[in-house]
Amino acid sequence: MNNENLTNINKTESKKILQSYITGFILSIILTLVPYILVMDHLLTPLVLVGVILVFAFVQLAVQLLFFLHIRQESKPRLNLVIFLLFFGTILVVVVASVWIMQHLNYNMSLVQFNNVMNYGEGF
Repeated sequence: MNNENLTNINKTESKKILQSYITGFILSIILTLVPYILVMDHLLTPLVLVGVILVFAFVQLAVQLLFFLHIRQESKPRLNLVIFLLFFGTILVVVVASVWIMQHLNYNMSLVQFNNVMNYGEGF
């Protein structure tokens, strides 16, 4: 290949990368503005609104991973994907364990539990 062909390939590749970034940016803005408008205009009930926001959040996570972190364009080992999944799993375990511990402490430290201990000597 000569130098001119390499330049044309680089220009084509650059255009594809720029187009990917622009597409990701526009999708990110849309996926941010739609929940914002739904919240500010009170268009949905609170329970439905939380569900819609969570769906938009996961879609935006996918957009960020695909368009900006280039998860889909990795070579065979897919190390970035493995690291991301391990990180996500670790965060999930920490959050679930924290909520479980707080719920357990809330039950054990409640007034009902305290009254049972004080009145009947049971509970511990």
